[in-house]
Amino acid sequence: MATRREVTVKKRCCKSDPRCQRCPVVAKRLSAVGLAQRTGKRTYVLDAPKKAIKRARRFRAKKITLTE
Repeated sequence: MATRREVTVKKRCCKSDPRCQRCPVVAKRLSAVGLAQRTGKRTYVLDAPKKAIKRARRFRAKKITLTE
């Protein structure tokens, strides 16, 4: 079960592999599949399980789902 938490993302992506948890690209990927909601310019409320966050951090993540 995922816990809801508010995260402030960094201004720029460092493009490291795997991406950091505060990376704006990771937040955008989670937002695209409905596991995060944007609340401000750089703030998101994450409602994603750990597995989905790990998947979003991977290089060239194809699809983020709850079952994988």
